[in-house]
Amino acid sequence: MDKGVLATALGSPAPFGQSQFAFMRGNAFEAKVKADGGAELLRLLYERLGGGAPPPAGDAATPDLSAAGPEGRAARTALALREATAAGGWALLDHPMLALEVAGSPAYLEPDAVVVHPDGRWTVVEIKSFPMIDASADASKVGAAARQAAVYVLALERVAAVTEGAEVGHRVLLVCPKDFSNLPTASVVDVRKQRAVTRRQLTRLTRVEDIAAALPEGTTFDPACPPEELDAAVAAVPPAYAPECLAACELAFHCRSKSRAEGAVEALGRGVRGELGGLTTVAGVLAAAAGKEGDPADPTVAALRRAAALRAEALESAAVLRAGAPEGLDGVAACR
Repeated sequence: MDKGVLATALGSPAPFGQSQFAFMRGNAFEAKVKADGGAELLRLLYERLGGGAPPPAGDAATPDLSAAGPEGRAARTALALREATAAGGWALLDHPMLALEVAGSPAYLEPDAVVVHPDGRWTVVEIKSFPMIDASADASKVGAAARQAAVYVLALERVAAVTEGAEVGHRVLLVCPKDFSNLPTASVVDVRKQRAVTRRQLTRLTRVEDIAAALPEGTTFDPACPPEELDAAVAAVPPAYAPECLAACELAFHCRSKSRAEGAVEALGRGVRGELGGLTTVAGVLAAAAGKEGDPADPTVAALRRAAALRAEALESAAVLRAGAPEGLDGVAACR
């Protein structure tokens, strides 16, 4: 079931998505980077990650990866990777298809490119349309690209494990426009940390079969169902909402409204949730801060009460200043 269709049926469509202009601009930049058999891309990669291998001299292999369906394309990609590694030369795989098991089910992934080095090393290439200004790009966007590339690295490692002489590099090549031009430049991003985090997260995911087995009998996610029935079906799978979901999940707005209605602290962010320990609702946090609930020996409760006392003190001081200020100078006194 497509989550966008489900969100629309629930009355909370996700009003986001890449603009057509941005999509076309990204495609045009990627085509420029990969033109002439990927000559510019391979040049950038050799400058940053070439090692002791001879430079690609226009004879890099570009295998055909077409096949029927994602499963067929993944198998064709695995074969091309093995053949390129055995050949011992440079090879550029344009939009290969990789498979990774997620919660017991196969997920198919399509990186922008994978380059096979003559020494058998495989490097993931991510091509983004955000600029690199003075050799530096927006940290949040680079971080998102690193997390995305780390998933590709994990998927490649499954193929490398059964390919003689193959090794997946943990440093990926990020290609972006240089400054305010459309000329490509590149930097190397180490994704070992993101890879380790993603690997741990994948091992903790509940299998789809287990989730389905726990659902009430007759549960259906058919968008044609009455809204009340569909809402109950979605509620049977407890969400783990956080503000970060808004950028990636079509159901995020539905989950956010439910989270806010329940007063869950997750709606304020994972960082806030982690700081609040056993306090899981906004009402519980406010009660603990007011001294109505919570164990005073709990460091979180103590910190909340201290913060509440400081806030009350600041408000009282501001009120005294306003009361003693000459007429017309209330704002000035309050600012002091």
